[in-house]
Amino acid sequence: MLGHVASRLAQALVVMLVMSVLVFVGVYAIGNPIDVLIGPDVSQELRLQTIAQYGLDRPLWEQYLTFLGRVLQGDFGRSFVFGMPVMDLILSRLPATLELTLIAVCGAALIGIPAGIYAGYRPDSVASKLIMTVSILGFSVPTFWIGLVLIMAFAVELQWLPAGGRGETVPIFGVAWSFLTLNGLSHLLLPALNLAFFKLALMTRLARAGTRETMLSDTVKFARAAGLSEWTVLRRHVLRLIAIPLVTVFGLEFASTLAFAVVTETIFSWPGIGKLIIDSIQSLDRPVMVAYLMLVAFVFITINFLVDLAYVGLDPRLRKGGAR
Repeated sequence: MLGHVASRLAQALVVMLVMSVLVFVGVYAIGNPIDVLIGPDVSQELRLQTIAQYGLDRPLWEQYLTFLGRVLQGDFGRSFVFGMPVMDLILSRLPATLELTLIAVCGAALIGIPAGIYAGYRPDSVASKLIMTVSILGFSVPTFWIGLVLIMAFAVELQWLPAGGRGETVPIFGVAWSFLTLNGLSHLLLPALNLAFFKLALMTRLARAGTRETMLSDTVKFARAAGLSEWTVLRRHVLRLIAIPLVTVFGLEFASTLAFAVVTETIFSWPGIGKLIIDSIQSLDRPVMVAYLMLVAFVFITINFLVDLAYVGLDPRLRKGGAR
């Protein structure tokens, strides 16, 4: 087990190093931030001073080595636009995105997995067909369109919920959270629902497919022949057998949602890192763009590592293989 963990950590370090090169070169090949930072009517002398101040006059490889040395010390530089350390800027926006992601993905899993298991257990029922119809809509309808419909229906027409913003927050250990206040929760509901719709459809269809396959297996047939109740069969056998693909999808969807909640945050003016990266791209704020993409790579690598560890806990065969 320790050898497996060490191997995975070594692979993660190599992937992060390669990603840092790709991200840095790709971002620094896009546009010229000096055109955004200063006006076109400034003197050539001031222009050259600004370029030298940000180190943009040095060769790209030298800029990368300087960047890598700072990253190893936990310094991603300063934002061109906001004039503050990049990590402080991202960490100030991260709780909003993390809160939205947790509620959306966990809500989708808590509703979608039981619904999918029921649809797989009773495939011919009216409720099962209704569940699958909703899941098809979740796959077919674009996220931005669902967001606009939610705003038109609940914010404009019915005026039940606010159309955007984060609302009131409550600080816990210096971190602001909006779900702890009624006003903040009302602001959170629509973007979380918009973000969860596709995840809900994915979890539902995956749980249904796994349940249908497992219900026809010899394991379930023997369990029923042994006189076990249907609830026991579902809990001990069906759910356990479909847990590994569900854990995989949950982990990857959580990582992708945390990293790419850009559309939802933009539509609902949610002040998270997704909206931050859109603003940074528009202003060519390179340090923020690089740090964001590095954070995305780190999140995916970490989630994959945790999913691998979860496999060992869920599958006894892997534990026995590791013991040998």
